[in-house]
Amino acid sequence: MINSSVSDPNPKINSSVHQFQTLIPKQNAEKRNEKHFLQAIVTFSFNVITTTSLPSTHIFRRHNGTNIHTAESLITKWDDNKLATPLFSGTRQEAKKYLDAVKGLQSAMQYFVTQDSSSATLVRAQFLMQLAMKTLQREFYQILSSNRDHLDPETVSARSSIDLRSSVSDYVSDYDDEITASEDDFRVSETERVSMLAMEDLKAIADCMISSGYGKECVKVYILMRKSIVDEALYHLGVEKLSLARVQKLDWEVLELKIKKWLNAVKVAVGTLFNGERILCDHVFSSNSGKRIAESCFAEITKDGAVSLFGFPEFVAKCKKTPEKMFRTLDLYEAISDRWTQIESIFSFESTSVVRSQAITSMVKLGEAVRAMLTDFETAIQKDSSKTTVPGGGVHPLTRYVMNYLTFLADYSGVLVDIIPDLPQSPLPESYYRSPMRGENTPASELSERIAWLILVVLCKLDGKAEFYKNVALSYLFLANNMQYVVSKVRRSNLGFLLGEEWLAKHELKVSEYASKYERVGWSKVFASLPENPATEVTAEQARTCFVKFDAAFHETCKKQSSWVVSDPKLRDEIKGSLGSKLVQKYSEFYEKNRVGLKSIRVILPEDIGKSLSNILSGNGTGDSGSFSSHSSSTTSSSSHRSNRR
Repeated sequence: MINSSVSDPNPKINSSVHQFQTLIPKQNAEKRNEKHFLQAIVTFSFNVITTTSLPSTHIFRRHNGTNIHTAESLITKWDDNKLATPLFSGTRQEAKKYLDAVKGLQSAMQYFVTQDSSSATLVRAQFLMQLAMKTLQREFYQILSSNRDHLDPETVSARSSIDLRSSVSDYVSDYDDEITASEDDFRVSETERVSMLAMEDLKAIADCMISSGYGKECVKVYILMRKSIVDEALYHLGVEKLSLARVQKLDWEVLELKIKKWLNAVKVAVGTLFNGERILCDHVFSSNSGKRIAESCFAEITKDGAVSLFGFPEFVAKCKKTPEKMFRTLDLYEAISDRWTQIESIFSFESTSVVRSQAITSMVKLGEAVRAMLTDFETAIQKDSSKTTVPGGGVHPLTRYVMNYLTFLADYSGVLVDIIPDLPQSPLPESYYRSPMRGENTPASELSERIAWLILVVLCKLDGKAEFYKNVALSYLFLANNMQYVVSKVRRSNLGFLLGEEWLAKHELKVSEYASKYERVGWSKVFASLPENPATEVTAEQARTCFVKFDAAFHETCKKQSSWVVSDPKLRDEIKGSLGSKLVQKYSEFYEKNRVGLKSIRVILPEDIGKSLSNILSGNGTGDSGSFSSHSSSTTSSSSHRSNRR
């Protein structure tokens, strides 16, 4: 039973209580119907609920009024440009209170808008919010400005974004605790410590300003500061905004210096500058409402500089193509290709797709330039018409030029496998140059076959040049020298991995065949001066005639071949060893059988043959004279480039 002494100042509640109290006894006594009874209960409950909820409105109003009062005291306190201590300093306790006050102010404003959008309280709250945003914008700028060294891309990119966020969260949790831990505790340097704290400050301010509807003001400051840092860094790296016309007018020496600067610049820009900027941007604007802002900011800050950076290689690719530019062109292609995964990751936003497109365009144009230069290179070999012979049958300048060029090309096999497949096929049957890797690794086998084909082209030219020698033996020595040079270059470089042992064995056999033909033709007169069978019985006069002929032929041949040359020491020793063993064996047998009665003539002793042979094939010709001076200079330039590469 409800106590009748209970009274409420609200007349509606008193009336309902009275009605409910008088209804129960009547129901018991008169057994009134149940519907009337339940209706009274519902009426009572409704009046109690609706009337007792009125004080909560006063509570909300009073609570939001307190929020405004609290915010006003903090906001007006820090609305002073003359304050010596920044809001975001020390333990960050004051900064946390300030941000909480702004959140409370925002909540209050949302409440009062629903009550009376023109109330004086709302106007005052709006004014305070503007003051707060002005202060936060100033703090945002000061943090970005004073921490330029600590927010440099190298420091930021030194840690992955995930590791960075984890470290910051562990390091400072909502600014609750004073920063007293040593760097040993967190295994970070002082620079990293300051950097992480500054990033957390920026994130806190950005979150607050964006949620308060002042994201535009925040972004304006951020872009202004960070774009200047990125542009300045690119300038110091030597990145220039050049036009195609200007690049095409540059001398190659000047352009090559710019390429060297660019190769260093792209390494730093992609690995550090743009990567660090992306990490910083993603962290500062990592809230759900800030992700689109992060994309917009990063694009605004980096897009122009990145497009200029990746546009330069395209201009180089469109310049006049000469063999000496091949390797720098490949350097540019390789620099982008090696970093493509990182470029694609850093500039993954749709708003930065122009950067990805520019990088791809440059790679395509560079690839086209490389293919054009390779085609021109092959054509130049085939069109070579020099008839000048190399003194002593040494290595031809064309051979040196082509093999040095191909040796350097082999160092770029990693990128050439992407470029070579689009070259036109060779006219000769595949059996002449087919790679043993065919079927196992198609791109690599196509590169191997292209290299084998180019070597075949130069070897065919050398066959023609051998015909310019009037001495047949010297022409074979010329072919042996040049084939040995080719084989040696292949074996001692990456060409060996591309062409394989089967190719090497085949061409080493060619060297032996040419050397054997040189011996047979070049020393035929000497061997013919002795009986075919040195043990055959001959008369004293016949023996005397053989000794005289042998001595004359031997010394004449040695004298003639003293000006001939075998550049490769190993091959030279092998040829001399082969000749010496054959001559000494045949001559010694004949000498021992017929030396009686030789006092009247001078003959060479068997033991002196080796000494005389030591003077041949190390002649006066250097093998570098004659034509193809341009080839030699290009090779020297390429060699210098490779020695300075990276």
